[in-house]
Amino acid sequence: MINPALGVCYYPEHWSEEVWEQDAARMAEVGIAFVRIGEFAWSKLEPTPGYLQFDWIIRSMDVLGRHGLKVIFCTPTATPPRWMVDKHPDMLAVDANGRQKGFGSRRHYDFSHLGYREESARITQLLADAVASHPALGGWQTDNEYGCHGTTYSYSPAAKVGFQRWLAEKYGTVEALNEAWGNVFWSMEYNRFDQVELPNLLVCEPAPAHDLDYRRYASDQVAAFNKVQYDILKAKRPDLPVIHNFMGRYTEFDHYDVAKSLDVAAWDAYPIGHLAVSTEPEEVKRQYLRQGEPDYQAFHHDLYRTVGHGRWWIMEQQPGPVNWADFNPDPLPGMARLWAWEAFAHGAEVVSYFRWRQAPFAQEQMHAGLLRPDSEPAPAYHEALQVAQELKSIGITGAASKGRVGLVYDYQSEWAWDVQPQAKGFTHGAHVRALYAAFRRHGLDIDILPPSTTSFAGYDIIAIPALFAWNDELRTAISEFDGHLLIGPRSGSKTQNFAIPPRLAPDLPSNLLDLKVLRIDSIDPSLEIEVKGSGSVHHWRERIETKANVVIEDTEGWPVLVNQGKLYYLGGTGTKALVHRVVDYLIAEADLVTLNLPAGVRCRTRDGLRVYVNYNAGPATLTLAHDETGYVLGTAEIPAAGVTIARLATAG
Repeated sequence: MINPALGVCYYPEHWSEEVWEQDAARMAEVGIAFVRIGEFAWSKLEPTPGYLQFDWIIRSMDVLGRHGLKVIFCTPTATPPRWMVDKHPDMLAVDANGRQKGFGSRRHYDFSHLGYREESARITQLLADAVASHPALGGWQTDNEYGCHGTTYSYSPAAKVGFQRWLAEKYGTVEALNEAWGNVFWSMEYNRFDQVELPNLLVCEPAPAHDLDYRRYASDQVAAFNKVQYDILKAKRPDLPVIHNFMGRYTEFDHYDVAKSLDVAAWDAYPIGHLAVSTEPEEVKRQYLRQGEPDYQAFHHDLYRTVGHGRWWIMEQQPGPVNWADFNPDPLPGMARLWAWEAFAHGAEVVSYFRWRQAPFAQEQMHAGLLRPDSEPAPAYHEALQVAQELKSIGITGAASKGRVGLVYDYQSEWAWDVQPQAKGFTHGAHVRALYAAFRRHGLDIDILPPSTTSFAGYDIIAIPALFAWNDELRTAISEFDGHLLIGPRSGSKTQNFAIPPRLAPDLPSNLLDLKVLRIDSIDPSLEIEVKGSGSVHHWRERIETKANVVIEDTEGWPVLVNQGKLYYLGGTGTKALVHRVVDYLIAEADLVTLNLPAGVRCRTRDGLRVYVNYNAGPATLTLAHDETGYVLGTAEIPAAGVTIARLATAG
């Protein structure tokens, strides 16, 4: 764990060598500590096969090091050069429609192509040998944004052969595969593994277990690709962290698995850009046009803290307008500072802005940086400077506080409900995020937990919504948990082989929850069924048979929330009002102390401090909480896009 610091993404290959010295000096003046370089530089590092040109990037490290800056050195494998495609023309991925992707942008490779994996290992080893002993080196980044632009899934010959090999290793016999997939249905049985096709270009949908296994296979290829680089880099410098920069709301591979071969998880945070392309309601997009949705950043902070085993960074933080959404608003003044402080509150070690200088050419020329293309400061330059000064003044050394609430988030569940949604738009992530936001509006600290969790000890409330299938670890954690547990909807409705379990959902022992889901009512989400008291059910509703206590039911008499002791089951998806009602009920039952936060204000505690951030376009007024002694930054009057930090009476 390092003290919180700022970073920036820099591309020395884009600029004349004469400006490197001035750039490095200005970075140091701003208070930047880490500089990321190299992730897209392969064509400059190896212009032709075997012709290595590393001197220039080593000189750039010399310059950065002279100014006290530490370098995060990236492997350049996200952008293989043109000659690589000429050498391995079959390394290009193939989309679901059977069309081969081409050269001319980035991420033009197939994770299943073993020849390219060897080339990636080769350049990683060469670069590690060249720069590992450099005094400015502070860490490594593998590749860049695995899976970006939908590149996890490929339907190439290499993927087909790899998938068949993976299936043979998993099932052992083709008879076991046939049984697991239910291939007796529609006469889909195979005689040999080499008969199995990829799940695309079919007349209609594949067997759901077939599709899910392909996604598991594709995820494993990302993890295997990353591990090759990780092993090389750690062997060369065991003392330095190996990092990868994941993305927000990207679920095509299992980030927990990939991070088994990482020391730090990072993610690339673009709150305004991601809001613009999200499925959030139009009123939310209008309200937070220049700020980003208030719980989007925080959810991913807490997710990647878990993915990174407690260590996480932001490798790319939006500093101004981006270039890739349909519309790209200018952030509200102060947001580049707010986003950084919010990340630090959630335990970030480093917040690195993308990028140092706005590029005047190529695809991202409309993407803002800390500097304008003419090298004059952009607004975020001054906000980064302010954050660096505030960090130095306040001093933060500890980790983010353990949450009182834990939410289980599972990538496999994302894949499963995409394979067989039953209701268009039904996603695991949507339910997790809805509950996350409902808890967070009360000022509660929340942890995101993986499905491999074996114990929920130390939490007051655990929520497991829309979980595809139970595993032994979660069953153990549930059986031993003495806090308040919320399960549903759809949780445990399938086995790991994507079949309905014999005792039906939620597939739990009756001594824990005497309940069965008999039938599903999935309806157009624009239609709502009112719930007695307040709120409505929409999109997904379960016909429940139970001996448990009915807490909430809809106006047609269907149970919505039931409980058996401290275990609660939610039998449908609902409006925000219903989700808030359920969460408020659980908080009251668990007797948790909450905060009275103004609408649009959020907070998180770290190292004896509570950091408040105001996502509103106008000011808000805070009330000093029972456990706070006063403010160390800002006041109770928190301006638009403002930050206020309170000191807690006891650290934790």
